[in-house]
Amino acid sequence: MPVDDDRKVVEELYKAMQAGPAREAAIMALFTDDAVLVEPFTGQPRTHSGKADIRAALAAIWQGRAPDLVLTLDRVDIEEDSVRAEWTCTSSILPGPLRGRDCLTVRSGKIAFLEITITEMPSFGR
Repeated sequence: MPVDDDRKVVEELYKAMQAGPAREAAIMALFTDDAVLVEPFTGQPRTHSGKADIRAALAAIWQGRAPDLVLTLDRVDIEEDSVRAEWTCTSSILPGPLRGRDCLTVRSGKIAFLEITITEMPSFGR
């Protein structure tokens, strides 16, 4: 698949993730049926396999979602079917930006693997 098509898949993911639960169907349409999501939002990496498990994980993540959350796609690097995306998340409930990196495998226009890594946590003070 051309690099531009893979970039579009990633850009669509971020647009849909910015919208949150209202775009759940659009998000899920971007994943293969047997996709794997690895996410750190419970404090340690958790693996979710298949669309049903990924849908449940996203629902749990969205439960604590800030209403003014802004997710910005900062950079996308593509090499064959591997994609690395860097992002920034801001919200009035965060004392500063939350930054991360996603590593994705895109096959035939769909996400087969997505690993989310937090690279910079804002300082919440004491």
